[in-house]
Amino acid sequence: MAPTDDPSVPPLRRRGARMRSAVLAATVDVLTEHGLAGTTVGAVARAAGVHETSVYRRWGTREKLILEALAEQLDTAVPLPDTGDLRSDLVGYFGTLASLLATPQGEALLRLSAERDSGLPDHRLAYWTDRLDRGAVMVRRAVDRGELPPGTDPALVIEAVSGPLFTRALISGAPLDEVFATRLVDLVLDGARAVKPGA
Repeated sequence: MAPTDDPSVPPLRRRGARMRSAVLAATVDVLTEHGLAGTTVGAVARAAGVHETSVYRRWGTREKLILEALAEQLDTAVPLPDTGDLRSDLVGYFGTLASLLATPQGEALLRLSAERDSGLPDHRLAYWTDRLDRGAVMVRRAVDRGELPPGTDPALVIEAVSGPLFTRALISGAPLDEVFATRLVDLVLDGARAVKPGA
């Protein structure tokens, strides 16, 4: 059954972009305070000052709402560096990503986008495919500058660094920080530079 409007919460008559911005910001706030289990559509609607039905009409499900809110936050919080040096770019990018994944919001984003029973298989694939493609831009630039051998697989380099980060965030619970990200970047770059063209 579709949720009904909560008459105890007066809506703020937000529409369009203003409504979207308010709801996405409220989603991150509620998630930070109450965790993934406590982030319900009703709680978000109350925090944003809109009717619950308005949220359902726009996003359809709680999972889609949370994923969009966190994806937008990640894109803002983890910009794509362009320092002219691949190691600096990767350390900056993955150091920031590691710090984000160590937060409740980052963990929730990773869990939602990785769960096969979340009802978001297409969203999950599109989200991470786009992020890997964005990261691969840094590697392509480095190949063009001659920092890595021609024929280097940019996506594989990005996956080789991000995989252990995701493993720690989802499984092991070991510390996630810039030191760990830097060690991963150096390990992967040593391997990438050692690959001979055509190998």
